[in-house]
Amino acid sequence: MARRLLEAGHHVVGHNRTRAKGDSLVQAGLKWANSPRAVAEASEITFSMVTDDAALSTVCSGPDGILAGMTAGKIHVDMSTVSPRLVRDLAHQIAAGGSDMLDAPVSGSVPAAESGTLVIYVGGEASVLERVRPALEVMGQKIIHVGRNGQGTSMKIAINVGIAAQLVPLFEGVLLAERSGIPRSQALQALLESVAASPAMKYRGPFILQPPDEVWFSVALMQKDIQLALQLGRELEVPLLSAGMVNELLNAARAMGHTDRDFSAIFSVLERLAGGGGG
Repeated sequence: MARRLLEAGHHVVGHNRTRAKGDSLVQAGLKWANSPRAVAEASEITFSMVTDDAALSTVCSGPDGILAGMTAGKIHVDMSTVSPRLVRDLAHQIAAGGSDMLDAPVSGSVPAAESGTLVIYVGGEASVLERVRPALEVMGQKIIHVGRNGQGTSMKIAINVGIAAQLVPLFEGVLLAERSGIPRSQALQALLESVAASPAMKYRGPFILQPPDEVWFSVALMQKDIQLALQLGRELEVPLLSAGMVNELLNAARAMGHTDRDFSAIFSVLERLAGGGGG
């Protein structure tokens, strides 16, 4: 995503906890900053995308955090998948200093990020969105404003419940067909070409035949998002039966040693439950 901003001619200042991960971007023209605060001080718009609530709190707070570098008129756009409550708290803190915040998590995996075809869900003031829209359009093909601060994050959490849950019937169908004597690859192809197939299935279904060289979205990250959904469901009194099921399958995947594998490792859990390998 940062590379796409660079290729579009934007002046990009960046920071990452592990500097080596930014070396290729520095070679492509990114100016390195030694702290999140330094990024915010040098930028009109500061983008952040980190793992969870703890990471976002860390990069935003303290003397070297984003908030310390924000001045009146600047914008912080957080693209992480975190709790809506934390987003709202940060938005209030940023507004108190005369700046603005948007939460803008994305839907789409590595290929979509590389090609600029992500879907971006935005929470915050519409007028602020219009100020950052040109940069967002470099990264995403669809920019959808869903409401106030925290609601972009709520939308992403709701979407991820569906993404994980959709894989379960696909994987069950593959196992059922395979046990009927149909080769796994043929069963998968038939299912992915059927009316039951979805984009999420088409993205990750092939991983049961050949895992990706680099994990797109791990078991640990998906379970973090599912648990955010379960927490939000408790707060809003919404039953999330499929999320509960997926959470248990991800628990089993972790117990089998798949924590850092792509979350399509759910297939291995179902295969084990069916009396197959799944190692």
